[in-house]
Amino acid sequence: METEERPIDLIPPAAGNSRARSMANAAEQAVLRRVAPALKHDMVVHLQAAAMLAEMLNARVERGLLNPQDLQANLGKLNRLAREAVAGCLKVINWIDCPPEESVAVHEGVRECAGLLAASFNFRGFTIVDDVASTEFEVGRRALRHLLAASLLTLADEARDTGELVIESEIGASHAVVSVRWQARPRDPDSTIPPASGTAPRQLVDWSEVQALAAAEGTEVTRTPERIAIRLPRAVVTSPLQMAPV
Repeated sequence: METEERPIDLIPPAAGNSRARSMANAAEQAVLRRVAPALKHDMVVHLQAAAMLAEMLNARVERGLLNPQDLQANLGKLNRLAREAVAGCLKVINWIDCPPEESVAVHEGVRECAGLLAASFNFRGFTIVDDVASTEFEVGRRALRHLLAASLLTLADEARDTGELVIESEIGASHAVVSVRWQARPRDPDSTIPPASGTAPRQLVDWSEVQALAAAEGTEVTRTPERIAIRLPRAVVTSPLQMAPV
């Protein structure tokens, strides 16, 4: 598997290399622009549900159609939706400004990224397949999140056809390798509706900027036309908040 890949020359993350830092920031911004519609959906969906329930309750109260028991039950639902809306907003904020010291188990980080992008990729005719097994190995959440999203977007943008984007992982003693590969999906001969494709203009993720981002995060990336691998070091706990028991 390794013989088919060619290593990407990483830009050294030297403190004085302002160009490398600017390129890394540009990669982060490009990824955030591309995932913004999915983040917006996750944030708004619970708010819309809460607003609809509140309007329904208001209308029934005005008409005198709501008894105390129903009111109490619906207020409980409204409270739950409000908590979910707050959690959704906090998740969006965390995507925009994830603390550099925050870590996550590899499978959890992959799952949250794949879950966020699954619907939008399906619309384009791609299926994200999460084949990452559960593990206690933790990596930097920000690095995994941005580099995995950039890899998925890059492969989808450059794919010769729609298909599956399979996410896999290999866990070592000090590093985890998360890889994404494109594979063709058999066409259904009975289907009369062609799959959606990425023909609409979109802000592409510049791979040289992704290289700079990888270097800034202390990771390594390798790439072929149909596969991208990210080698992530084990996260080291440095923050007292992370070390404190929950």
